[in-house]
Amino acid sequence: MPSPYCVDDFKEKFDSLYRLVIVSSARAIHLAKNEPRGFGSALRSQKPTIKALEEVLGGKLSYITAGEEEETFAEYED
Repeated sequence: MPSPYCVDDFKEKFDSLYRLVIVSSARAIHLAKNEPRGFGSALRSQKPTIKALEEVLGGKLSYITAGEEEETFAEYED
């Protein structure tokens, strides 16, 4: 059985829990779309969410953020 994950494990790699969730869920969706699904409790470690978190912890996954000058916001005219 894999060891449980703690939020403290991610503090050095991510500046917020929100960013961790966004990055790992995007990777989990990618994994789920590209891999066949199985059945049974033995495949718990094969779940896309677990694999994505392992990749994040292992440093295999990186992300980039847009700078303030690159962000686009809708501007409303009065």
